[in-house]
Amino acid sequence: MSTRNILLCIIATAAISIGLVETYHKYEKKNKKESLPLKKKNSQNEYSEELIREQLARNYAFLTEDGMTNVRNQRIIVVGAGGVGSWVATMLARSGVENLRIIDFDQVSLSSLNRHAVANLKDVGISKVDCLKNHLLEICPWIKIDAINQLWNLESSKELIFGGDFKPTFIVDCIDNLDTKCDLLTFCHQENLPIISSGGAATKSDPTRINLGDISKTEEDPLMKKIRIILKKRGIVQGIPVIFSAEKPDPRKAKLLPLPDEEFEKGSVDQLSALKDFRVRILPVLGTMPGMFGLAIATYILTKVSNYPIEPIEGKNRYKVYDDLLQSLAGQQQRIGMQEARVKLSTYDTNYLLEEVFRGKSPISNYSTRLTLSIWDPSKPVSCQNVVIMTKDEQRNHEKRVLIGGESIQDVYSKDVIELVESRFEDELYYSKFR
Repeated sequence: MSTRNILLCIIATAAISIGLVETYHKYEKKNKKESLPLKKKNSQNEYSEELIREQLARNYAFLTEDGMTNVRNQRIIVVGAGGVGSWVATMLARSGVENLRIIDFDQVSLSSLNRHAVANLKDVGISKVDCLKNHLLEICPWIKIDAINQLWNLESSKELIFGGDFKPTFIVDCIDNLDTKCDLLTFCHQENLPIISSGGAATKSDPTRINLGDISKTEEDPLMKKIRIILKKRGIVQGIPVIFSAEKPDPRKAKLLPLPDEEFEKGSVDQLSALKDFRVRILPVLGTMPGMFGLAIATYILTKVSNYPIEPIEGKNRYKVYDDLLQSLAGQQQRIGMQEARVKLSTYDTNYLLEEVFRGKSPISNYSTRLTLSIWDPSKPVSCQNVVIMTKDEQRNHEKRVLIGGESIQDVYSKDVIELVESRFEDELYYSKFR
């Protein structure tokens, strides 16, 4: 046999071998795919419960069986699918929420890729809601996502929120337009729908200043300040949880970029926006901050609906409050005739006592306004284990009856209050070893 024929035989044999191997691999892959219990035959969108629970195993371990049942039964609407909203929707889906409705009119832009949760270059130009839906179904194919590429407004509010018999259990406000945001918050208040709102993440950069608090207690957030004024005129002053940053402005930090003179020369500035009343100036955004806002919102919702205990510290950057607390203790020492005029605590101590030990409120009434610092037991020295957060009225009463009047703590306060205060002191004694 010639060398040429031998080579042809070898090539033919190799080709047949490769074909057989590929056929075998395809056969094995098909069998393996069919053997996985991914889909139930009776429903297009229901997947193996065993696989779902495996994917959510860490959440089940954290939130418990009952908690995860509540999470999976949620029907949540995210209004606004940009930097904040995309992270909210993504983490709710990853955490087991099985019914999401995402509402946004905008498209993915190249400049939004620095902060969007899932968008990539191939998504530029498509609607934000479809982008989220496509990616999230690749992560959690068993969930149902309504992607509504439409601007939320009052005229379409009923249909967008309740249409298709959706019956939402929670609304997430991630809108960055003042009027639309106010309308959504007002609508949810009137309809008695639970809602959480995102403050402004633009121009913010300090993760330690991110707060969760009632809308009445937001700080250093110009957007929320304006919203409070509008909502107050509508009879809404509190009851809306907000994620916001209390980071103070600084001339060295990013600011809203001004419009160039040539833009003003084109005519009315409000005509430059894509939609009426929407912003036309560029908001400088550090891509990490909207993500942290969104993750904080998702965490709040997951813990809230699963009944997992959390105690948010409202206004954790209240430096003037800490100094006022210290002064209230100094004034009390003078009033009760203590020879030592100096306070043996620092501003750092009052911060720690208010936010960490007493969780931002009086253990006597649970009030968190008009707070002071008071000596608890007059027979013991002033220390972090013998001062209590009280309201001004409670401080006056405590001075009159206990510190000056000589009544016992047991005669003045209920057993529950005394046990709560003592438990706070025990916690402080334990953690003081690490301070």
